[in-house]
Formats: sequence, C-alpha cells, structure tokens
Amino acid sequence: MLTLAGSAESSSLGAWRPRLLFGRLLWGPNPGRLATARLLGSRTSFVIKFAHMFHPIAIYVGLRYTRAKRRNHFISFISGTSMVGIMLGIVALIVVLSVMNGFHKEIQARILSMASHATITDPYGGMTDWVETLERVRAHPHVVGAAPFVEVQGMLVNGSQVSGALIRGIIPTEEDQVAELRRDMVDGSVDDLIAGEFRIILGQDLANVLGARPGDKVTVVTPQVSATPVGIMPRLKRFTVSGIFAVGMADYDRSAAFIAMDDGAKLLSLGEAVSGIRLKLTDMWLAPRLVRDIAHELGGVYRIQDWTQVHSNFFSALAMEKRMMSIILFLIVAVAAFNIVSTLVMVVTDKQADIAVLRTLGASPAQIMGIFIVQGTAIGAIGTLIGVIAGVALALNVESVVGWIETVLGVHFLDPAIYYISELPSDVHLSDIVFVGGAAFLMSVLATLYPAWRAASTQPAEALRYE
Repeated sequence: MLTLAGSAESSSLGAWRPRLLFGRLLWGPNPGRLATARLLGSRTSFVIKFAHMFHPIAIYVGLRYTRAKRRNHFISFISGTSMVGIMLGIVALIVVLSVMNGFHKEIQARILSMASHATITDPYGGMTDWVETLERVRAHPHVVGAAPFVEVQGMLVNGSQVSGALIRGIIPTEEDQVAELRRDMVDGSVDDLIAGEFRIILGQDLANVLGARPGDKVTVVTPQVSATPVGIMPRLKRFTVSGIFAVGMADYDRSAAFIAMDDGAKLLSLGEAVSGIRLKLTDMWLAPRLVRDIAHELGGVYRIQDWTQVHSNFFSALAMEKRMMSIILFLIVAVAAFNIVSTLVMVVTDKQADIAVLRTLGASPAQIMGIFIVQGTAIGAIGTLIGVIAGVALALNVESVVGWIETVLGVHFLDPAIYYISELPSDVHLSDIVFVGGAAFLMSVLATLYPAWRAASTQPAEALRYE
C-alpha cells in the first residue's frame, strides 16, 4: 500500500503524483517542499526523502546511504576497514617517502660538501691561463664561487701500509667558495696547507687504514716518473699529516687527501699550470646546462663535468629505490581502495528493493549509478583526507616520534658507530603529498564503477517480485 507521511487518510492520492522535472524526482503538489513516500507492506519500510530542487538525487541519497545505520553490521565493518586501510596506506606512503627524501637530501649535502657542482679542466693535462679564465668564470651571473685545483691519483705509504687515494691540491681560502672542507675537519685546520711546507690532510678512514695521525710522515707516490741514474723511478715525496677530515661518506673518507695547490703542481711538474677550475652554481639542478654555457662562452677546448655525472650511478640507484618503494607501498592503498568494491557490492545486494522503488518512481540508471559512486567516493575521500593529514603530521615529527620510541624501548635504531647518518631525517615534499592523495582518491573512485553499474542494471520487476 502506498501512503504519504503526514497526510490525512482522506487525502486524495490523485493530488500527490510523482513526476520527473529537469532530471530530478519530485513528489507532491509543491516541488519546493520536502515530501516523504513510504512503502509499506514488507518486513521493513523504505523511506524516500527528496530535498529541494537544487539537491541532486544521486548526491543526496548517496550521502544518506553513507551515514545511515545498516541492518547488516558486517557491511559497516567492511566499509570502516576500507576507510582505515586507505588512511594507513597513505600515512605509510607519505612517511616513507618523506624519510627517503630526508636521507637523499642528507647524502646529497654530504657529497656536495666535497664535490663541486661542476668542473672545467684542460683535456691536455694543464690549464696555463687559469688566472684569466678564473676571473671570467667568476663574472658569470650563475656562478657563486670558483676555485683552481690540481688533482692526481696516487698511492700513500706509511711504513708497511699502502693505500690508493685521490690527491687534490687546493688553495684553502679559494676552496671555501666551492666546498665545505673546513666544516668537516675533525683534527687540524685547512689553513695548515701552506705552500712549500708539504703538508697533507687525510680522510678519517684513509688515516685509519694507513695508521697515520697528525704529525706522522707519509710518502706520496704518483704515476709520473723521473729518470735517475738507476733507471726510471716513480715520483715520490714525503708529506707531513697536518689534519684529518670526516664527511660521513666512504667515497671521500676512505680515498681522498688534500695538499697545497703549489705543492701539488710541483709534484706533478705542472709549473704555473693547474688541472682545472671547480665551480659552485646558483642552481645545482641546472648544472649540466650552465657548465656547457660557461664553457661555450670561454671558447677554446675544455672538458666539462657536473656533479650528476660524477655520481650518476649512485643517484640513479636512490631514485630507483624510491620508485620501487612507492610502488610496493601503493599496493596497501590499492587493496584498501578495492575493498570498497566488496562493500558496495554487498550494499547493492542489500538495497535491491530500494533501487527498484527508485526506478519505479522515475530515477534513471545514471542516477542510480551516481548514488553508489557518491557513496564509495565519500568513503575514499574521508580515508584519503584523514590519511594525508595524519601522514603529514607524522612525517614532520618522525624524528621526535622515533626518539621517543627509542627511549621507551631502550634501543638505538641507527647506531652512530655503524651508520653514517644516525638520525632519521624527514623532508616532506608537496608533490609527494599531492601525488599520493590524488592517486588514492582516484583508485577509490575507480573501485566504485563496477558496483554502481550493477546497481544501475537492477530490474525493478525482478527485485520486487518477492517483496
């Protein structure tokens, strides 16, 4: 039996006719008023409430279904599980990506504290006009600093201990413009590298391998040879260890050493020439293009190299690691998002009679489909929003949270005696947040399409046959 809530029993049914106006289902003589149609005669009653004309039926009913208490509590449980799963997946993704960004930023800073943004060298072994070239390079608007250097691969000998090393000759005051060696000194000073004194600064790991300490003598052996009465001999020179540095990167701490530039030029028989010029640029990410432009403006023939080429394999590995971790963690979000499919399929099955009545009253298949798309999208949107907020909050405070956990458990996850980076850095990128949140929301929307299509395919006569 079809009756109207709030109407007298003597009311004429003919005055209350359902009609479809501009694609919105309305009931009652005044479209602007809220009316209720109640279908009785079954075990439970179905209430259709239609709001004002500016309320699209799909959004109105879809949101009602989202916040309504269901007879089947298992459906509510699955719906909540989907929402929590999306939230946790987003939190995990944002935190992990932020921590990886922090590690990458820390490693990159340590590498660039020793490696310049770019270098310009003479392909024939020595840059004789380096003073003029240095002034022209410094005049370039994108150059922050420039410093000359000499460089050679050699061996260091201390007693019976021998180790290979990259030996770089520098001018301490000039080197400050392109690197942060002064900051990384743990013993001695960069200013101890005085021309003619033949002093050397060793990386911490290299000094440990050689068993050398400040004040000890080490022998530098270079590939250049000298003709002597007893034959061809490699060029040797004794240097005094004046300091030790520690960057926190094995590439430098284990295999780098610094001497005065003039001492290096004498060791390599360069005379007044240098190996090249190291550059620090305004934007390190534009280094490949800027160093080419600078070399082109200088004219002549130069060999150019930027920091992305020197450490290309390392940074490519870091980028691949971040990409793979993103894909793996996105599976968590995907599983949670597609739990929405099972939730909506059960809701559609539970609401077969409701769908049939809506179809009978004039709702189109598109409107029925929209109802369940709105319901699933609402679940995904709530989970995504909470996940993004919680993920950003945790990522910004991850170091404090980890410190608290270490205090409570009495452990240290990153032991300074083992790891170069003993703290858990975090660097939150807006692009990561937008990408993670957008992808999670998109997956939630896509997960609603199949259940919504099934609901729109419901045949009213079949659905109401046993009601």
